This record gives sequence, structure tokens and C-alpha cells, in this order.
Amino acid sequence: MSVTRLLTGAVGLTLMGVGASLLLDVPDLTGVLVWLGGAVVLHDALIAPLVLLIGWVLVRGGVRGPVRGALLVAGALTAVALPVLLRPAKPANSSVLPLDYPRNWLLTLAAVATVTALLPAVRAIRRSRRRPPM
Repeated sequence: MSVTRLLTGAVGLTLMGVGASLLLDVPDLTGVLVWLGGAVVLHDALIAPLVLLIGWVLVRGGVRGPVRGALLVAGALTAVALPVLLRPAKPANSSVLPLDYPRNWLLTLAAVATVTALLPAVRAIRRSRRRPPM
């Protein structure tokens, strides 16, 4: 096993420990666990199968992987943003949700789409530079 893999695993375990310790201070642990369980079900039952199906049906060639990756990121971003997106009304306290979350969600999705669109072009440029001159 490589050193990079071991270090990545150690960082992941450390962050999991931090997350678990933060859960100890949550007053409504049941609500958090229901939300986390819902996120797992949403991902496994809806997002992942849709991503695989769309990638298989619509995309051909070497861009299938980046498109699937972008769809997974977009699905995860949407799942995280859903509570704010489903409650668009202004809260009583303006400091609770001070940002324009729907706009920022759309901007983030646009950034993911832009990077995904540029990735095949960057790969093609790299391949063309590697070819030896004839």
C-alpha cells in the first residue's frame, strides 16, 4: 500500500472522528440521523442510478467519466442545498440565511458544468502535445 493511500486514510479517519465528536453536542441527534439516513437513501436509490443511466444512454466515448462525475457532484450539491431551496421564504432573523443560496447553488452547478466541458478539451490538447513529430 502506498504512503499517499495511508495518509489519505488517516486523514479520513481523523475527520470522521471530528464529525462523530461534533455529533455528541447536537441536541436533536435523531433529526440529524434521519437526515443522514435520508441522504444515503437519496444517493443510493435515486442519484447514483440516474447518473449511471444518463451516462450510459446519452454519453459516448471518453467523456462518459467526467459527465458521470459532474452529475454525481451536481446531485450531491443539490441534496445538500435542498433544505434551503425548499424554504425560499425570508427567515425572521436575516442573519440566519444571509446569502442568496439558490443563486449560489446555480453558480456552483454552472462551475461544475464548465469544468466538465473543459476537461475533454484539456485532455485532447495534452494528447496532441505528447505525440512525437513525424
